Amino acid sequence: MTKNIMIVGVGGQGTLLTSRILGGLMEDAGYDVKISEVHGMAQRGGSVVTFVRYGEKVAEPIVEEGQADVLIAFERLEALRYAHFLKKDGVLIVNDQRIDPMPVVTGAATYPENIIEDLKKQYTVYDIDAMDEAKKLGNSRVFNNIVLGMAARHMDFTKDQWLAVIEKKVPPKTIEINKEAFLAGYGRE
Repeated sequence: MTKNIMIVGVGGQGTLLTSRILGGLMEDAGYDVKISEVHGMAQRGGSVVTFVRYGEKVAEPIVEEGQADVLIAFERLEALRYAHFLKKDGVLIVNDQRIDPMPVVTGAATYPENIIEDLKKQYTVYDIDAMDEAKKLGNSRVFNNIVLGMAARHMDFTKDQWLAVIEKKVPPKTIEINKEAFLAGYGRE
């Protein structure tokens, strides 16, 4: 059976690193893995969407609407934009952070209010202010691993498997802080 994970965020938030961690974890576990950055720009400010699919044999990297088992959103408006990709019993992990897209910055659009509250009316949502938690750890750049730690609780891999792949995928001088960030999210419910 194929499992489908989506990671959505804004360029510069670590979406691509997170997909490499997920892919490495699944490969290490012996699964066939397909990863695709389908849309968006990996520059700061642009929307970034990454699909990670794994199973015994995966034919293509694209996750169809209504098929994601887990949706990891590094920004709440991105969670709202892509929530329709979740399965009926899927889970949405949201970093409660606001990053205004260009139409909001220029005044052409307004940022929606109560995004997380509205999502909770329709989906199973776990939210965290991961940026605040990362600052408490002394490095705001590791917020993505806090979110990933929360998401890991809803996937079929052990904590040790996650920590081992983080050790392989992040820059060597950041291994300990990234593992600490992951554990901070993993311990949250």
